[in-house]
Amino acid sequence: MDHLPTTQAAVNALRAIAAEYGREIEVSHDIDADQTSRRTAAGIGVTTDPDGSLPHEAYAEFGGLPRVSVRLYPDDDALIEVEGVQCPDVARDDVPAFLRSLFDDRAHVKSRRFPPGHFLIVPLPGDRTHREYVPMLTLTPWLSGRVR
Repeated sequence: MDHLPTTQAAVNALRAIAAEYGREIEVSHDIDADQTSRRTAAGIGVTTDPDGSLPHEAYAEFGGLPRVSVRLYPDDDALIEVEGVQCPDVARDDVPAFLRSLFDDRAHVKSRRFPPGHFLIVPLPGDRTHREYVPMLTLTPWLSGRVR
């Protein structure tokens, strides 16, 4: 697993993954304190991060199925949305592995009878998984095809 020290390094990794899997990617950037949606690294009224750089946030959408979007925050984490299911607080360094699990069909949906529920399970390196609740109404055909 590679370390992605900046948002731009993570965007470059996303572009490489898109090329590797033959997917289209659209990326938009928000740079500066008044452009980013969330910032916890700096105090109120401070325009730069502690290292003197401007905060940089990026949003990427991938073409094809599953529908995937990634919002990279300046605070070393990301929000990944898979077929309408939001997966918050994914570490920036785990984003490439998360996407590879999705695109390699290693991710699955675990179904529970009682109480009824579905969970998106995405394997990550080091015998870790990201587990996210899937509301019944948002169970898309792609998610339904991965129910175990």
